[in-house]
Amino acid sequence: MKRILITALLISASLLAAAQENTPEYDSTLARKLGADERGMKSYILVILKTGPAKIEDKELRDSLFTGHFSNMDKLAEEGKLVAAGPFYDNESQYRGLFLFDVRTIEEANELVKGDPTVTSGIFMTELYQWYGSAAVSMLNEIHGKIQKRQP
Repeated sequence: MKRILITALLISASLLAAAQENTPEYDSTLARKLGADERGMKSYILVILKTGPAKIEDKELRDSLFTGHFSNMDKLAEEGKLVAAGPFYDNESQYRGLFLFDVRTIEEANELVKGDPTVTSGIFMTELYQWYGSAAVSMLNEIHGKIQKRQP
């Protein structure tokens, strides 16, 4: 868990450093738009997805649940609530992936997670934590869209 948090902090620091190199002057309009405090930071909710108890052998059902998982992520990203997500490589902690939500409370994030069929079916379990990071992280999806090749 410490490695994950350290990695998240390093990513946040890198994004902030890159943003400062490209825009050396304080932009109060952007800071307000992103909800940044005086340090350029804000609160997010980090969700760790762990291997859950459900063992769904039916391939069609499992595929359907994962289709819903990705659809839910797309919807939340479009709404600006999901700012980062991705899987982990194999690890001993059975951590499967993460979500970083741009919401203020764990309760709000729990409501968003309830829309994910891989969570509600028990394929994944969740751990939720408040995380304080650069407000610039909330621009990640916009930037990612510019570097991701479109799939046919």
